[in-house]
Parts: sequence; C-alpha cells; structure tokens
Amino acid sequence: MIVALLLCVAALFALAVAAVPLAATQAGRPVIYGGALAVTAIAMLIALVAIAAAPSEQALPIGLPWLGAHFRLDALAAFFLLVVDLGAAAASLYALGYGKHESAPHRVLPFYPAFLGAMNLVVLAADAYSFLLSWELMSLTSWALVVSQHRVADNVRAGFIYILMASFGTLALLLGFGLLAGSAGGYDFAAMRAAHLSPGLAAMVLALVLIGAGSKAGLVPLHVWLPLAHPAAPSHVSALMSGVMTKVAVYGFIRIVFDLLGAPTWWSAVVVLVLGGVTSVLGVLYALMQHDLKRLLAYHTVENIGIIFIGLGLALAFQANGFAAGAALALTAALFHVFNHSLFKSLLFFGAGAVLTATGERDMEKLGGLIHRMPRTAFLFLVGCAAISALPPLNGFVSEWLTFQAILLRPDLPQWGLKIAIPADGALLALSAALAAACFVKAFGISFLGRPRGTAAAQAHEVDGYSIAAMSLFAALCLLAGILPGAVIDGLAPVVHALSGARMPVQLAVPFLSIVPSEAARSSYNGLLVFLFIAASAWLTAFAIHRLASHALRRGPAWDCGFPDPSPATQYTADSFAQPIRRVFGTVVFGAREKVTMPPPGDMSAARIEKTLRDPVWDAFYAPIAGAVGAVTQALNYLQFLTIRRYLSLVFGALVVLLLALALWQ
Repeated sequence: MIVALLLCVAALFALAVAAVPLAATQAGRPVIYGGALAVTAIAMLIALVAIAAAPSEQALPIGLPWLGAHFRLDALAAFFLLVVDLGAAAASLYALGYGKHESAPHRVLPFYPAFLGAMNLVVLAADAYSFLLSWELMSLTSWALVVSQHRVADNVRAGFIYILMASFGTLALLLGFGLLAGSAGGYDFAAMRAAHLSPGLAAMVLALVLIGAGSKAGLVPLHVWLPLAHPAAPSHVSALMSGVMTKVAVYGFIRIVFDLLGAPTWWSAVVVLVLGGVTSVLGVLYALMQHDLKRLLAYHTVENIGIIFIGLGLALAFQANGFAAGAALALTAALFHVFNHSLFKSLLFFGAGAVLTATGERDMEKLGGLIHRMPRTAFLFLVGCAAISALPPLNGFVSEWLTFQAILLRPDLPQWGLKIAIPADGALLALSAALAAACFVKAFGISFLGRPRGTAAAQAHEVDGYSIAAMSLFAALCLLAGILPGAVIDGLAPVVHALSGARMPVQLAVPFLSIVPSEAARSSYNGLLVFLFIAASAWLTAFAIHRLASHALRRGPAWDCGFPDPSPATQYTADSFAQPIRRVFGTVVFGAREKVTMPPPGDMSAARIEKTLRDPVWDAFYAPIAGAVGAVTQALNYLQFLTIRRYLSLVFGALVVLLLALALWQ
C-alpha cells in the first residue's frame, strides 16, 4: 500500500511539472485539476483500506547519505491521509468549475498538485529529514498560492507574514527533532521512539512542537498569519489550507507528542488544555467581529483548532493518570473533530468562493438576498453553518458532545492544575459553542437573507455544476457522519488504540445505532433518531399548514418596525449584529473603542459612529519584535555605504575578535 501511495505522490509532482507548459493552454485547467482529482481519490481509497491494516515501512535511497528517506504507513498516518486526500479530491472537483475564473492560472496550476503531494509526504514521512523537507515544501507551495494574486498589496503582506511564521515554525520543529535524536543522531522515527528523554528535555521538545506545529495549525498566539493568508488564496486553496493543512499540523503534533516523545506528564496536559481553551474562545470572538466572509471563516478555524487541542490535552491528562478509557474517549473526540472540521470548513469555503464568483464580493455588508438568486448554494452553505455551530443531527455536534463527555468523565483528577484546567475548558468550550452559533447566524443571515445591499448581490446567479457537486458531497458527508457517528467512531478505533492502548466500546453493536461513550447509564446519543424526529416534525408542520389551514390568502407588506423605508441600508448589518458582543467582550479582548459624533440641534449633517479594534496578540508579541527589527536594521543601514578601507578594517576587527574568543575558549 505504501508503494502505491508513494506512486500517487509522484504522480502529483508529475502533474506539477506538466502544469508549467499546460497552464497557458485551454486544456491546462481540466488536465491538472482532473488529474489531481483522480490521483487523490485513489490515495483516499488506499488510506481508507489501510486504517485497519498492519503498519508497513519503506526506505528509499534518497535523502541524507547516511540516512536515506523512510516512509511509514500506520493507522494514524492512514487516517490523516484520508482527511488530506478527501479534502484534496473535493477541492479539485470544485476547482474544475471555480478555476475558470482564475485570472492567473500560471501562478496557481503548477503549485496546486505540488501542495497536495507535499501534504501527503508529511503524513507518510518516518524520519526527521523527510518530515521537515516535506513540511517546508508544503509551506513554500502554499505560500506561492497565497501570493498568486501578487498585485494586491494585502496578499503580498499576508504572504510575507505567512512565510515568516512558517520558517519560524520549521526552525522550532528542527530543534525539537534534534533533541529527540540526541547525541546518537538517530533521525528516523523508530530510533526516536526507542529513546528516553529526561523530563527537562521532554519539556523543551513539547514547547518546540507547540511552536512549530501550533504556528501552522493556528494556536493562539501563533495564529496571526492565518486570517491574512487563508482569505488571500483562491477559494479552493483556502479550503485546503483551512480544512486540510491545519490538520497536517495537528498530525505533526500527535505524531511527536503521542508517538515519539514517550509517556506524557500531567503538566504537559495543563499547557495544552490552557492553549486549547484560550484558542477556542478567542478564535470565535475574532470571527464575530469580521465582515469579510472568508476572514470570518479563517478566524473560525482558530476556534476549531482550539477544540481539537482541548481533546488532545484531555487525552494527555488521562494518559498521565493511567486512565486509558478516558484517553481513548478524548482522542476519539479530537480525531472525530479533525475529520468533521475538514468537512464543514471546506464546505463553507467552497460556499464563500461561490459567493465571490457570483458577486465579486467578500464583504458581507455588500451582500444580502442571495437565497433567492443562489438557492442551492444558500442551502448547502446553511448546512455547513449548522454543522460548524454543532447543531444536531449534523457531525459537528457529535465531536463536540464527545469532548464534553470526556470533560465530564473525570473532572476530579488528583493534580490541582488539572482540577482547574479541565472544568475551565468545559466552560470555555460551552461559551465558544454558543458564540459560534451566533457567528454563523450572522454569516448566513447577512450574506443570504434580507435584501441585496449592492448591485452585485442583486445581479448574482447560481454557480457551475462542479462547485455545487463538491459542496453537495461535503454537505451529505456532514449529515451522514452526524446520523451514523458509530461507524466513524469504530473506524477511528485502530488509530486510538495505537496511540492510547485502549479504544471506545464498539458502537455499531449498540441497539438502534446509538452511541455510548463509556456507559449507557451515564450518557448516550442517537443521531438517526434525532434526524428522523426533525424530518417528521418538519413534514407534519408543512402538511398541516398546506393541507389543513385555510385556503384564504391575504397579502400585505412585511412589518417594517414603523419605518416604511425600502432602502437596504435600514437592515441589520454585520457590524450591528456583532455590536452587543463587541460591547461585552471587545473592550477587554480587542481594546474596542467607539467614538460617536452627534451634530448639535439644527445641524443637518449626519451623525457618525467610528469603531476601532486592535489585535492584542499582535500588539503584545509581534509589533514590538517588528519595531525592534526595524530599529536594528535602520541602525545597521550605514554599513551599506562604507568605503573599501572601512570594509577591510571591519573584516580585520572581526577576525581579531574571533581569534581572541577562540584563545579564551581554549
């Protein structure tokens, strides 16, 4: 199987090479995207079969001379390959239609299949060299896609911040692998797995992995690149970066911390739990403040990464206390949410891309009324909104419910740090779930309901069949994973058992397709019954209204709150929707300020309200660093204008200093 997967990766890189001459032709788009669809669909099927298969390893005579390149397919790698290639296949299908509108295909087509191949290689890599090389290739190809519209200044800035953060994260991972390899230099994962680090070195590795993988995933405070880069990329690439690439980063964290690092400690669980809880709440609060639809979705990725890390932190806590059943439940919840987020976030980015194609707008303040002009897109986007808001019977509810069950399973672990962190994360998770529902009521309501706020929205039209097909596929999977979660949980069992030594009870053996996390007396859930109840209730309501109600019809104007003004400006806006939450949280979280300018009586000029929002993470961490770097570079700028004699004197002085340092060292 691993040979077949490596051949699929080679085929993706071959498509990247072929895209260079084909990008300028009419056949370029269908050949490249169609080829990527076929290859990733094959890889997805292989990964699906391999989840329960025995591990296999392949060593190739490439890479470092004394090391080579090792690739391994185990249950964990197979699951993440399934996530990667399912998202890649759907994005490629979507791009067959969306790609017709690309203004610079020669800047997208060559890097797109290379990006897919690099993500596959990261998951397959079984040594530090192959992992880091693939990781950096993934960063570089995705950066090229982010700056494909390089004439837009914001895109260039987003690309600069992204590549800077990506390089910093790769450096952190390099140092982490160096510590794992130790003085023996065992850079393959098997040697790292057999090594035993001291508690101090293990803490340093955990910190470096949180920086390296957390910066790619979007953990706070390393998330600053994500809301800039994801909206800048083409929409099918945005779906891949947000729905898939962030999961590759989660894979890197799980592979190192749960597989290579050895037995966890309780304090490492506290660190992960704190970061996960803060990330989930801040991510959704940032999202609520946005009126750019793609940026809202990007910020919401931060929130979902926080939910995943809450599950991973719980698994670490339970493992450190020898509670294998709890660790299995928490890991299942985290991995289930990895799968779920890849589905509904890709679906939502596809929907945002459809809106952008139809209107040319991402600003929700210029949309509205699209449900009448794009009914299929509106329905599918609504499914994604309901799924990401964790509403039953869709898939987002199941994974968040399992996370709550893991929190409630053992909130009384013996360590005081965990006694505080676990209940606090439960409260933060509940808060983020409520705010997520408000966020997507805003996203759907402002974008698709009401009256058009601009000419582009009024003239919008439904998008192509390829885009609708890709969105329909993921909407159907969101429903299937929500009403049949037992199949997904049982499918995750080999992965969870390999990481924790335990698994959840067999769910498909439970009557009526219910799921039972630990004990039936404690809790259970049946997504199929919930779905049938909702469907039956909706049908009976529609039947009663259309068949039993009076046939008399009376038409009248809609209630206008006493202001019969047909202008769309009288509608709720994205900013007004978020205003109550901004007033509650904004002064603390965003440093929000409002300035109201009210003209005096008799003055007919318009009143004005101006608001300002700041990102405290940027102001606290990154702005000082950027200022210091600017000051240092400005101070050293004079070195560019020295004479030859001064350059020679500078070189001579540096040589003398180095010789003195060497003499003192000896």
